[in-house]
Amino acid sequence: MKTILVDAVYTLVLADKTIDTEIYTLLEKYPNKKILLTGASDEQMIEFGLMDMPYEVFTLKHNPEKTDPKYYQILLAHYGLKADEVIYFEHNIKAVKSAQSVGIEAYHYDEEKRDMMKLAKFLDYNL
Repeated sequence: MKTILVDAVYTLVLADKTIDTEIYTLLEKYPNKKILLTGASDEQMIEFGLMDMPYEVFTLKHNPEKTDPKYYQILLAHYGLKADEVIYFEHNIKAVKSAQSVGIEAYHYDEEKRDMMKLAKFLDYNL
């Protein structure tokens, strides 16, 4: 069963530090493990409320950033996963391309458009 990687800040966690209930409700429809990805430092973890999330949070504290393919290589090694065992959605197109460069099926979630139908189709198709 594939693991769902979810961008934390500006995707699941909104600018006001609340959880996007539409995304959370959608994610809860899937029995798959979910991991929130961030680059947050210890201070930012507190600032964005990431210490109290419904899913495990993974961060490399900006070393490297999610726009660097090495981030995803470290993530996969940390969890003992292969690229084809995960899917990912993220608001930052550069981070999406970075994940794709290491073989992760990744989707650009536009936080302005908030197209839940497209996100659901991505999840359904790839899980």
